[in-house]
Amino acid sequence: MVGIGELERKTQNRVVQLFQKGLGYDYLGDWHDRAGNSHVERGLLTTWLTAQGHSATVIARVLREIDIACAIGGGKNLYDANKALYFLLRYGVKVKDEGEDQNQTVWLINWDAVDQNNFAIAEEVSIKGENTKRPDVVIYINGLALGVVELKRSSKSVSEGSGSGMRAELHLLFQQLRRAHGLRFLFRR
Repeated sequence: MVGIGELERKTQNRVVQLFQKGLGYDYLGDWHDRAGNSHVERGLLTTWLTAQGHSATVIARVLREIDIACAIGGGKNLYDANKALYFLLRYGVKVKDEGEDQNQTVWLINWDAVDQNNFAIAEEVSIKGENTKRPDVVIYINGLALGVVELKRSSKSVSEGSGSGMRAELHLLFQQLRRAHGLRFLFRR
């Protein structure tokens, strides 16, 4: 008989294959032991913004604005941080390039040509914090963690899987990822 760990692994492999082969997402790997996991993968976002023609100065300023939006503390809670980041995702980041007088709008997601975005997934992304969390699959769009897939055994009832314990766990995870966006999923065809 196959152990439950092996069954869960097979299911997760199928989900990863769906994202890779069915939806065209890049596979970033198993990040269980990777240092520096974050809700914003700066390298991926920088690469994407560079490909969009933005200067290093503009990109540095965009990253700073994202950091400011996502910061929690000083009277700013998770809801406020999510709202601020949603605003940047929806309306773009307004920054000036070096030597320029006018702000330019830098889009974190290309909403007009969805297939021009970088879609990727990573497995077992360890997020350090008060309690270390490790969602099964994290969905990144242009280096921004915008979705989490958490697989549960079918032997658990829906009420067990979505009870207050699960909600508390997800709240902590989202707090650590600084994500709880109600964004629609974007799929590359």
